[in-house]
Amino acid sequence: MIPPAPPESSDRLSLAEKENQLLWVSQVMATRQTILPKRLIAPGPDALEVEKLFLAASTAPDHDLINPWRFLVIPQHKRADLGVLFADALRQRDAYATDEQLEQARDKALRSPLLMLLIVDAAKGDSEIDMHERVLSAGCAVQNFMLLANAMDYGTGLTSGKALKAQSFRSGLGLLATEQAICFLSVGTVSSRKPFKPRPEVDMFVQIWRG
Repeated sequence: MIPPAPPESSDRLSLAEKENQLLWVSQVMATRQTILPKRLIAPGPDALEVEKLFLAASTAPDHDLINPWRFLVIPQHKRADLGVLFADALRQRDAYATDEQLEQARDKALRSPLLMLLIVDAAKGDSEIDMHERVLSAGCAVQNFMLLANAMDYGTGLTSGKALKAQSFRSGLGLLATEQAICFLSVGTVSSRKPFKPRPEVDMFVQIWRG
């Protein structure tokens, strides 16, 4: 799916062009689907596409422009090192973890062509800006990223887990004491999909306050 070229001004769009644009954006949103990292294969986005994806993330709402979040990209040559951190975190939680379980933990680092960690800083910028706002801004950045990736015909998936809380894991990635590792974001070409799950009906999550 190739996005249409942006016009110089939305005011110059004809009614038909605006309707086509709205239809295309709606389709991009409606067809976004979480893809497990093991189903994301090469090729991943190239350097120019990655830059566009991060520019899309930068348009997220950001109270007082403090930029409380960042993406830590894990390059291919560091994936094995990340796998060691996953295995070490598992050992901390379970001293009796088997070799097979440790290998499965290391394997998490090797999936998907593009892998990054979303990090939110509780202390960056104005301390009056609540952590919930910071995480919400980060969530919007991730959604913008994933929607544009979907428009580029790439799949995306978010994963978290207990390893993100382990001190050895945090130290290994150089996180500050005020930073929280929220989740991993994986991007790549979709090798297979599960059936789409039904979206919730609007009245399931929208209410009108009646006092």
